[in-house]
Amino acid sequence: MLLTIIAYAMIVVFMFVIMKKKMSPFTALVLVPLVFAIFAMVTGVAKKGTIGDFVLEGIKTTANTGIMLLFAILYFSIMLDAGLFDPITKKMIYFAKGDPMKVLMATAVVAAAVSLNGDGTTTTLICCSAFIPIYKKLNMRMMDLGVLVILQNTIMNLLPWGGPTARAMAVLDVDASILAYVMPGMILALLYVIFVVARGMGKRERKRLGIKELTPAEIDAMIEVTDPEVAGIRRPKNFAFNGILTIVLIAWLVAGSFIKALEMPPLLLFLVGTCIALMVNYPNLKDQSKRIGANGGDAVQVVILVFAAGVFMGLFQGTGMATALAQSFTQIIPHQLAGFWGIVIAVISAPGTFFLSNDGFYFGVLPVLAQAGRAYGFTNMQMALASLMGQAFHLLSPLVAFIYLLLRLTGLDMGAWQKETAKYALGVFVIFVVTILLTGHMPFYIPQ
Repeated sequence: MLLTIIAYAMIVVFMFVIMKKKMSPFTALVLVPLVFAIFAMVTGVAKKGTIGDFVLEGIKTTANTGIMLLFAILYFSIMLDAGLFDPITKKMIYFAKGDPMKVLMATAVVAAAVSLNGDGTTTTLICCSAFIPIYKKLNMRMMDLGVLVILQNTIMNLLPWGGPTARAMAVLDVDASILAYVMPGMILALLYVIFVVARGMGKRERKRLGIKELTPAEIDAMIEVTDPEVAGIRRPKNFAFNGILTIVLIAWLVAGSFIKALEMPPLLLFLVGTCIALMVNYPNLKDQSKRIGANGGDAVQVVILVFAAGVFMGLFQGTGMATALAQSFTQIIPHQLAGFWGIVIAVISAPGTFFLSNDGFYFGVLPVLAQAGRAYGFTNMQMALASLMGQAFHLLSPLVAFIYLLLRLTGLDMGAWQKETAKYALGVFVIFVVTILLTGHMPFYIPQ
């Protein structure tokens, strides 16, 4: 009984300090469970063992994910530096010219492409820099730009090196093969945004504005890189090589989930990919060091969270708090819903990841839901997938920092933007859930 109370108190304190920004996620993940674990051990209600053993066991479960994320983020950051996505952006804008429908579909394609590195700030900066001039030139609705950028970033954020998936992988100890399970839903959702959402917006804008042709000179002026420092690190001659390397890495990652002979640890794939990308694009050793230094900060911020999550999970599970909390939780939720636990987690994840930060939900709430789910017969992979479904709405949350950059650049009101985006995000959520149910990766019901 006392251990259960300590566990609930730890979760409440953890979520409070995160939501109120009293502590950073990194420090909260380490210090909050440490204090409560020590208290549980002093009062004699914790399982036998030492704090050090608990922590090391927890870190072991997140080590592979942390290393993979480090090199995945570095790899895609180097690709952005080298300008892999510049020709895609340029071709999309040339393809669109002055046709509002084509501009909107091009926006959706470019937003999806540049979201590959999982960083919303980068996606926002690139898409807004490329498209705001043409939206203003054609007098198009800036709201449409804000909606499309966030929808595509939401979908691409489910990649294993994206924030929520990395957290789910760390907490539930699943590997990057999760990509093979979320990929069908991601592809369908991307097509939905491009051919349903963007095309629908385009029809409306065509009717309102008509079609205005832009000259090649006007288009070139919009997309020209004027910053000499940015232009200096671009490697346009390596576009074909970088594109092939990126396709091979992602294809190998997916194929390895199905074909045993091709299976290779994702961390090794991205480690090798990063080395090749650096050697080919920046053969000078000083340039390599600069690229690692410039992009290493973003990678480290994510990786330290993953290792801190290992500390949290090690103390949470090692002391027995997770088991005590799960047992009490199963008594609160009606037993009739036990067989539908995957759907329960999916539904809870929508408001959970909107009202809480990803750290609060995945490190504070998901372990409790997962502990109960295992008792009901659900696997860690099934529950990890279910927990990602609510990400369709997460980036609409006022707790997401980079949306303020998007709103500032586009001049949009947050309330109006949230309302407009939410109706399309609901479609993404339905696609995610229906796809994993139909592909059998998350059972609708497990008989009890």
